[in-house]
Amino acid sequence: MPWVPELFSAPVVQRLQEKWQREQLEAIPYFDGLMAGEHNALVESFAGEPELHDPLRGRVKGLRAFEAFVVDTNAWLAQRGASVEDVEHVITEPRGFEEVVLHVDGETGRVELPVAIVADHHSDGRIDELRIYFSSWPLIGRHANRPPLLQRDPELRASDVVAEYQRALAAGDVDAIVATFEPDAYAREPAGGQYVHSGIDGLRAFYEQLFSNDGGIPLEHCALVDDGHACALEYNVVRWGKTRLRPEAGVAVYVRGESRKLSAARIYDDTDPPLGPPM
Repeated sequence: MPWVPELFSAPVVQRLQEKWQREQLEAIPYFDGLMAGEHNALVESFAGEPELHDPLRGRVKGLRAFEAFVVDTNAWLAQRGASVEDVEHVITEPRGFEEVVLHVDGETGRVELPVAIVADHHSDGRIDELRIYFSSWPLIGRHANRPPLLQRDPELRASDVVAEYQRALAAGDVDAIVATFEPDAYAREPAGGQYVHSGIDGLRAFYEQLFSNDGGIPLEHCALVDDGHACALEYNVVRWGKTRLRPEAGVAVYVRGESRKLSAARIYDDTDPPLGPPM
């Protein structure tokens, strides 16, 4: 996801089918589509005028703004020698999501940048809106807190282990949140790279630190994509322990293992956490 394959030229589609080893592509992945050089296919993949939300450029709406965004983004990817590592993608109605890790040149070497893309779309695959999530930390060494992209949906309900995780996260209950993971699971912070916490001991230490500001992290739940295996939850961070925050946008992806507990939790926001002293 998210681009409509039928809108691209036959050589591009064939090349991407060979890359992904598929007889047919349900959708063209985000960065593959951007770098294909076929701007009309990108524009026509939207049901109306193009609209997306990017952490660096903010809200991009309209044909001219979108075309400039595509040109600028491709120039940045080329300048940074970017390569794309696929992680996960899910397409459901009425939205889907995609996760990748961008490998780009930084000031001191190659940098890993985890990126999540969520698309609201019609039944024919055409896009209403794209929302892109990543942390600025790997690129500039600081957070760039991001205002909400969506508002809280009071009727939204996560299910099974994802709901258990959310209750434990809000309560700041280390034992309960660690119990939602499989023994060899991991949690990845938005910065990626070295910020991955694996196994029960690693997870316990990570969540003890997250909850070190005298409490949990209640999220405003805004939108959900869930195919039963992987679940992407878009949210706003509004409080971290005892500290109330200005609402900040994010998304997290939760992957269920064979036991139906979590095998992975991958977080995409740019919140500067008010943590207590190391425990």
